[in-house]
Amino acid sequence: MSAVELVTSRQNSVIRHVRKLSADRKYRRNSGEFLCEGPKMLAEAERWGFVPRTILACAEAELHPWEGRAARTVLVGPELLSYAADTETPQGLLFTCAHPEEPEELPGERLLVLDGVQDPGNVGTIWRTADAFGADGLVLLPGCADPWSPKVVRATMGACFRLPILTCTLEKLTSLLREKNIPLYATALREDTWDIRGADLSRAAVVIGSEGRGVSDRVLEACGQTLKIPMRDRCESLNAAMAAGIVLWESWRSR
Repeated sequence: MSAVELVTSRQNSVIRHVRKLSADRKYRRNSGEFLCEGPKMLAEAERWGFVPRTILACAEAELHPWEGRAARTVLVGPELLSYAADTETPQGLLFTCAHPEEPEELPGERLLVLDGVQDPGNVGTIWRTADAFGADGLVLLPGCADPWSPKVVRATMGACFRLPILTCTLEKLTSLLREKNIPLYATALREDTWDIRGADLSRAAVVIGSEGRGVSDRVLEACGQTLKIPMRDRCESLNAAMAAGIVLWESWRSR
């Protein structure tokens, strides 16, 4: 482990690096790192085998808890920490981790698929809920929020370190599902729609659509069955994270 550094300039390379990780999806992908915030997330990362590459901590905080826990430890003043973070009042420290390797095959038989879910808070909340209700993995089709953006990572409350995620095209997903003979369902209304309470989701991939338009026509065409969540007639739809929670609960009950 390297010695602790003190940084006071916004032009320092580590500050520029952290700010780019916060704001630039392409930069995150190219660097292979993502940004996290707070002592609780740091503890979760370490618990699940993630070694922080850089810890950026407030110089006014007690140093001992952070010393020696990353390849690089940098102390900054509170104003510089706020400048580097994507939140107005960061929780005393930021840290970076390497992206986990995505699985080349499906991580299991109980999967939740997101189609065009763009709200980072929804993606992070769904990721957390999928972990809570025993899904084997989360699949993101094109058009979803970047799973490694700070807002998504923050909303996962540590699930990003535990539950594998796969980002892929619809063609790749359907091919992987065919290899394992796993059905693909969607939450949508069609002539073949089942009430979700009667569906066996113990071995299935279920698609949740975007907040505005639902599941896209192209994805619907690839689904062998559609599912509906019963609700009052006067209500057209649910928030994507809420709908995902119900699907995941039903899948948990089907085990």
